[in-house]
Amino acid sequence: MSNPLVTRLREHLGTAAVLTDTDVTDAYSRDMMPLADSGKPLAVVLPSDVEGVQAVVKACAEFEVPIVPRGAGSGLSGAANAIDGCVVLVLTKLDQIVEIDEGNRLAVVQPGVVNLDFRNAVEKHGLFYPPDPSSYDWCTIGGNLSTNAGGLCCVKYGVTTDSVLGLEVVLADGSVLKTGRRTVKGVAGYDLARLFVGSEGTLGVITQATVALKPLPQLPSTLVAAFNSTEAAGEAVARVVREGLVPSLMEIMDATSIKAAEAYLKTDLGTSADCKALLLAQSDSGGEVARRELAVLEQICVDCGADLAYATEDLEEGKMLLQARRVVLTALEMYGVWLTDDVCVPRTRIAELIAGCERISEEVGLRIAVVGHAGDGNMHPTIVYAPDSEEEFARARTAFDAILDVALSLGGTVTGEHGIGRIKREWLAKEIGEVGLRVHRQIKQALDPGNLFNPGSMFSL
Repeated sequence: MSNPLVTRLREHLGTAAVLTDTDVTDAYSRDMMPLADSGKPLAVVLPSDVEGVQAVVKACAEFEVPIVPRGAGSGLSGAANAIDGCVVLVLTKLDQIVEIDEGNRLAVVQPGVVNLDFRNAVEKHGLFYPPDPSSYDWCTIGGNLSTNAGGLCCVKYGVTTDSVLGLEVVLADGSVLKTGRRTVKGVAGYDLARLFVGSEGTLGVITQATVALKPLPQLPSTLVAAFNSTEAAGEAVARVVREGLVPSLMEIMDATSIKAAEAYLKTDLGTSADCKALLLAQSDSGGEVARRELAVLEQICVDCGADLAYATEDLEEGKMLLQARRVVLTALEMYGVWLTDDVCVPRTRIAELIAGCERISEEVGLRIAVVGHAGDGNMHPTIVYAPDSEEEFARARTAFDAILDVALSLGGTVTGEHGIGRIKREWLAKEIGEVGLRVHRQIKQALDPGNLFNPGSMFSL
């Protein structure tokens, strides 16, 4: 016997856009975070326009069935994971780049557009969309907005919210909120657009975004520096900040990451056997400005004790050097499956975080590699464990939480770009405190009084 809500959804969207076969819906039930619980959805729906989204929201509200909004499923916090009996609302068919306005350097885009496709599209107009999560070749703009995603370029260009001018959002009663602006400046009313960015689908469903674009940067020049201690590398990062330099990218790799990348690439990165940290930096300023920036960066690294400091303007050589950073997670799969954490600490305390991860690695008896965005302090300690060992998985979970504890103790935050989702709810409470949590709940109850959207994600009511 057909479920009445499913029948209603099919009337609005058509049979093909409402999936109920568990062999199919299971594929939409979770994201990429293995620690997060997931349930069995009643249905998975794929509307193709905002009216379809409104119809789904209104029908689910009438039947009091929760909605979990979802993009491509590339998230790492469980924020898009289904709960039993919910409707998973997939936004990937809202995939139009509505407008590219070269004169005002902005674009209007739907949530199902893939990040890399959007970047390539605006590049043809001599423009640049900065947010670049590691999964940018398959993650979608809507998911980036919902989690306030970051990436390697954050040190210079900021996270997703820094590019958002306005949003179109379907609210819990099915109405459409249009908030924000198309102008460079604008301070009329509350900044509601930023409220929805990073809300992880708990307040509404984003169906369109107006985003700011930047002029296409110059081709990058690249610097690599090797250090025999993480403290020296950390001091170099702190010096870069104090000097007021803003590279377009500045990444750090610890010894475990370096060895994994070298083994995977079957190459020697030119580091000594006792290399403990590698810094990779780029400047996209171009020409003489880039040369001056990298010359100052190189001198800072040398002054801080770098065994190797090398800069190149050759694009292919730069890509080859940066490849070592980009392949780390893949390289770690040689040793088992990985569980990546996401914390952010003050840039002066990066070395202390790496030292803390080394201690945790010894305590739990598992390999932990640390890579991250040194320019903004956003680190990704990655724990490796045997896929068929429940005991090692339990130790990995212990290490995951221990890393969060270290980050908070250093004055940091439990997430720099992946979000809270279903794995860090108790840590959000620890970080923001009782008053902060109360305000979160009040906002949620004001916008979603029936707890329709993604209940149990980020925090419980």
